[in-house]
Amino acid sequence: MHRFYISPENWHSGALALTGSEAHHGRDVLRMKRGEKLVLFNGCGREITAEIIDLASSEIRLRKLHEAETPPLRCRIVLGQAVPKGKNMELIVQKAVEIGADQIAPIISDRTVVQVDSESAVQKQAKWQQIAIEAAKQCGQNWLPRVHVPRKLAEFFDVAEAGGSPPESVESQPASGLGGSLQKDFPRFDLRLIGSLQSDAQHLKKILAECRSEHQHRPQSVLMLVGPEGDFTPAELALARRHGCRPITLGPIILRVETAAIYCLSVLSYELLT
Repeated sequence: MHRFYISPENWHSGALALTGSEAHHGRDVLRMKRGEKLVLFNGCGREITAEIIDLASSEIRLRKLHEAETPPLRCRIVLGQAVPKGKNMELIVQKAVEIGADQIAPIISDRTVVQVDSESAVQKQAKWQQIAIEAAKQCGQNWLPRVHVPRKLAEFFDVAEAGGSPPESVESQPASGLGGSLQKDFPRFDLRLIGSLQSDAQHLKKILAECRSEHQHRPQSVLMLVGPEGDFTPAELALARRHGCRPITLGPIILRVETAAIYCLSVLSYELLT
């Protein structure tokens, strides 16, 4: 069945309807008919199987058949991704949703090629959030990762240490249908990691084993920082270390940015989400 997203603030299980772009997609693109069944999700774990009862010009009215709740994943993985050039960030966002990231924090590093000012940051964040929604539709993910506004690394740590988004941030406002009931705050990370080409970087397997041995349980929240083309600068790596990030090696072969992100998330998913 086709899946459709309804934002939490518009989620009313007693009076269901698709509006706006979702109604257009169902009626004009998929050409769905009265009596067809579909699945709705709100990005916060709720899912409803519904039947189309009317296709009006402005909305598709639905009748609820079954409602279910998906528990959150066992570990909250936040990907701090330096914005790469081209459309690679779109690919990274898509794959991060599929693999199970909880949040995606785009980072403007010193070596970021793409120029991001305040206006384009808002546009990019909205676009990447929509890509996350489409990916969640396709892969059956009922917990929608939040894509944050792009920030410099120092500002990211300031916000993360404060435990959330500053009031003046664009993230305090709904974006791409995301409202206040989604998680806005970064978790208190049990483990902080940064991909590194430095000689003292350790293997992730060793760090996870040490973490389990020290705390007697798996980490429940992890920050994974992945650098841009050319890696983070020594100053950025030093900043990350001061904020508790442990450098990890991704193996003897230098990976492309998008490959590195997918690799890191896949390993963390295998070790911590299953």
